[in-house]
Amino acid sequence: MTTKRSITVTVNGQQQHSEIEPRTLLVHYLREVLDLTGTHIGCNTSQCGACVVMLNGEAVKSCTVLAVQADGGEVTTIEGLAPEGSLHPIQEGFWEKHGLQCGFCTPGMIMASYQLLKNNPHPTEAEIRRGLEGNICRCTGYQNIVRAVQDAAERMSTSAETPVPAGD
Repeated sequence: MTTKRSITVTVNGQQQHSEIEPRTLLVHYLREVLDLTGTHIGCNTSQCGACVVMLNGEAVKSCTVLAVQADGGEVTTIEGLAPEGSLHPIQEGFWEKHGLQCGFCTPGMIMASYQLLKNNPHPTEAEIRRGLEGNICRCTGYQNIVRAVQDAAERMSTSAETPVPAGD
């Protein structure tokens, strides 16, 4: 019999208290316990990047992190990137530059792009491609994703007030 563990995690600015099995992956905690289904499960092997979220300010593949490892931490998911009813400049870039097709990889791509632009606000095309390594898209061929990140970088540099997720 597995003993449940009590965890407290701040997710998208809201403190969450939960009793979970110690083996619960962060991606399953977000989707099944908190009903935040924007974080996708793609490969379950950390290969695709569909499950990328921010944990304590760093992009992580949530299929490789146990939820108990996030205890006391801060998580930002795609749902928490911008205030309700608005889009973050990265989301706007993906929309305007057609950086998505089926949309399955999009949350992970956007969160990885967020990490990239947080660390390098003016990346070159090569730096964008390098920054998105580990995130797989089977539909777009990546060129529009790169354009979307370039567009987001421009939007964020010209915006007087860039929306920043809680905890970042």
